[in-house]
Amino acid sequence: MLRFKNPALIALLIQIASTLMVLAFISSQSFLAFSLFEWGVLQGILASIFSFAARMPYWWAAIHLLFLPLSIATLALDISPLWFLIIFMGLWLIYGKTYKTQVPLYLSSKHVPSALASSLPTNRDFSFIDLGSGCGGLLKNLAGIHKNGRFYGIESAPAPFLISKLRNMWSVSDYKIVWGDFWQHDFSKYDVVYAYLSPVPMESLWQKACREMRPGSLLISNTFVIPGITPYKSIPLNDFSNSTLYLWKIGNGD
Repeated sequence: MLRFKNPALIALLIQIASTLMVLAFISSQSFLAFSLFEWGVLQGILASIFSFAARMPYWWAAIHLLFLPLSIATLALDISPLWFLIIFMGLWLIYGKTYKTQVPLYLSSKHVPSALASSLPTNRDFSFIDLGSGCGGLLKNLAGIHKNGRFYGIESAPAPFLISKLRNMWSVSDYKIVWGDFWQHDFSKYDVVYAYLSPVPMESLWQKACREMRPGSLLISNTFVIPGITPYKSIPLNDFSNSTLYLWKIGNGD
């Protein structure tokens, strides 16, 4: 079971609570004659304060501040609801269940395959899985370099999964991508598990890896560290975001 809270649910509760408080204030007084938009701004400010109090990430405060005022302004523009459905479906196709997993779509840079070259086995066969494999670019590159590896990816966002499957059909590299939730996937059959997630699930990922991965196998995280667990090796990528690969050996005394 994942140990992190669902921010979408917290955000919904904050929106409901702040809206009810503003409605209660409106019904209890008559000296303030704000417009609907101005009341929306007040609700946004209140929701932002609640967001800080709940220790949500700072960018949630901006969402809470703007959500209701922008919704009111949009209604005034008389935009067809069909556009909102199209935008929602587009975001869902690209990001999937990010609202639940708190893992956005990150694409590994082109520097990762070469950075991993010294850490992947060269004198024996090995299995490698990319958790949230996106459009499959990393697997394609690694499979083209390491002929002794069996490469797998698992992805749950519809559009990246479809793109990766199409790329796989036309690729000469040998790798396999499946649809699914990696939290429900067994890590025990892989020698190397690679993840480019977010800070939120890293502790839970470590616990799952320790339960399921074999001693001596390798857990690799792009950019995000595991709280309280020191990696045995770090590899700067020197890419546009100055990312770092962090490597942990399972059963290494951590």
